[in-house]
Amino acid sequence: MAKEKGKTVAKAEESGLLHLVTKTLGIGVIIRTSEGLRAANRQMELFAEKYGGLSAFDIHDSESLELPLSDSKGSRRVFHITSVDSDKEKILLVRDITELNEQRTSLEQLALHDPLTGIPNRALFYNRLEHAILVVRRENRPTALLMLDIDGFKEINDSMGHDIGDQVLKQVAERLPGPLRKSDTVARFGGDEFVILLPTADIEQANRAAGRLLSALEQPFNVGNASIHLGASIGIVLCPEHGEDADTLIQRADAAVCIAKQTRSAVVIYNPRQDRYSRDRLVLIKELRYAIENEELVLHYQPKVNCRTGRINGMEALVRWNHPDHGLIMPNDFIPLAEQTGLIKQLTTWVLSTALQQLGRWQKAGFNLRLSINLSTRNLLDPHFIDEIAKRLEASAIKPSLLELEITESAIMIDPDLSLKILADLDALGIRISIDDFGTGHSSLAYLRKMPVDEIKIDKTFISNILVDNNDAIIVRTIVELAHNLGIQVIAEGVESEGVCDMLKDMGCDNIQGYLISRPIPAEDFEEWLETSDWYKGK
Repeated sequence: MAKEKGKTVAKAEESGLLHLVTKTLGIGVIIRTSEGLRAANRQMELFAEKYGGLSAFDIHDSESLELPLSDSKGSRRVFHITSVDSDKEKILLVRDITELNEQRTSLEQLALHDPLTGIPNRALFYNRLEHAILVVRRENRPTALLMLDIDGFKEINDSMGHDIGDQVLKQVAERLPGPLRKSDTVARFGGDEFVILLPTADIEQANRAAGRLLSALEQPFNVGNASIHLGASIGIVLCPEHGEDADTLIQRADAAVCIAKQTRSAVVIYNPRQDRYSRDRLVLIKELRYAIENEELVLHYQPKVNCRTGRINGMEALVRWNHPDHGLIMPNDFIPLAEQTGLIKQLTTWVLSTALQQLGRWQKAGFNLRLSINLSTRNLLDPHFIDEIAKRLEASAIKPSLLELEITESAIMIDPDLSLKILADLDALGIRISIDDFGTGHSSLAYLRKMPVDEIKIDKTFISNILVDNNDAIIVRTIVELAHNLGIQVIAEGVESEGVCDMLKDMGCDNIQGYLISRPIPAEDFEEWLETSDWYKGK
C-alpha cells in the first residue's frame, strides 16, 4: 500500500495538481484557487453535484471538521474535511467516514453494554454510579443501589442447558426497566446478577422499587416449551449512608444479597452488624465441605403421627451440623449456603445414604416406619438424581414405598413441567411424594392435580394460630378438603398443643408433626423414645 500511495502522490505532483484519490484510503481532494473551487478529479465532481459542493463552507487554515450531508434521495453520509494551505491555493481533503463512525459506535456499544442482553455492563454502570456519587456530594441528596440475584438460576442452567438460561436472562433484562424511571439504570454484572441505580432515591423509594422489580418477575418466563417461574433476592444500599465510593457500595450491596438468600428474605437493606456473615462466607463454605466429608453432620429424627389411630407411622430426617467451634448449627444457617455453592448435591447424597442405613437398622429391630427426606431445588432439577435414588435404595434393600421425599412448592414451580416429569419418575419407582410448606408458595392447582403427589404438608404458619385466628382455620380446612377431593393426604406441621391436635382431627387432617409429639432427636435417642412412647403404642 505504501508504494501505491507514493506513486499516486508522485504522479499527482507531476501533473501540477496536488490530489490524492485512492479507493484504499477513500480520500478525495477539492482545490480552491483564486479562480474559485474546482474538483481535482471526476470522483469529486460527482461529489459536488450530489451534495451541493463545498464552496459554501468557510474552512480556515489547518482546520478540520466532520460534516453530515444528505443527497436528494435522503441518503445520509458523514465526511471528514481537512483544510491544507499551499502558497497559491487551498486544498480540501475530503474523506467519507460513515462506515468508520458506524464501527466506532459499534465498538462503544460492545465496550459499554452486555453482549447477551444489550443493557449496560459493569463498566458503564460504574461510570454512571460515580457520576451519581458526585451529584450526592454536590446536592446532598441520597442515591440508592440495588443488587438483584435470580434464585435457583444455576439449577435452570444445569438442568435445561445454557441456551435456555440465556433466553431467560434476556427476558429478565427486558422486564426489569419496566417499573423504573427513565433516569434509573439497570445493568448486568454477569451470570444472573443485575444491579440497579436509582439516582436521588431514599430508602422508602428504593424499597418500593424493589417490590416493583420482584412483581415484574412474578409472571412465568416462556422459553420454548418450558414455562419457568423465577424468584429473586435483592440487596439495597444507600449513598452516602452505606458508602461513599463505588466499590464499597457494590461490595455492601452484595453482602445484603447474601443475607437475603441466607434468611430467604426477598429484600434486605444493608446492615453493618450483619456484614460479618459476608466476610465469613468463604470460610464457612470450606468448613461445610469438610463437614460433609468428615462426618461432622448428624441426623435428627422427628416422628409423624396418624390422627385417626394416634400411632406413629413415620419420621422426618433433619440434618444438623455438629460444628467443632460453634456447636450444633441448624439447617437454616447452612442449607442456603450449600444450595448457592453446589454442595447441596453432596449434602443430600449423604443424608439419603445415612438415613436409609439407619432405617434398615430400625427395620431389623422391629420398627416398621416410613422415612421422609427433604429435597432442594437443585436435587429436583438434577437429571441424574433419579439414578442416585434408585442406587441408594437398592444398596440399602429398603422398599421404595417406605421412602418419602418432601419437596417445597417453590422448588416445583421453578420449572413445573420438568418437575412433573421428575416426580412421575420417582412415583414409578414406588417412592412417596410430599409437597412441603404448602400454602406459602404459588403452585397452580392445575399442576397439583397432574402431579403424582401422595401428601401435602400444611406450613406451620397456618397451624400455630388456628385456635385464635378464624382465617387460618378456614384456610387449613379448605386445604384439607381440597387435598382429599384430589385423593391426597394431609399432614400438619408445627403442632404444639392438644387443642390444635383436636381441631385438626375434627377437620379430617390425616397426620400431624410437631413438638406436641417430640422435638427432632438423634437416632440413638429416637429408638429409645420409640420403645417408651405412648404415641408408638397408640394413644
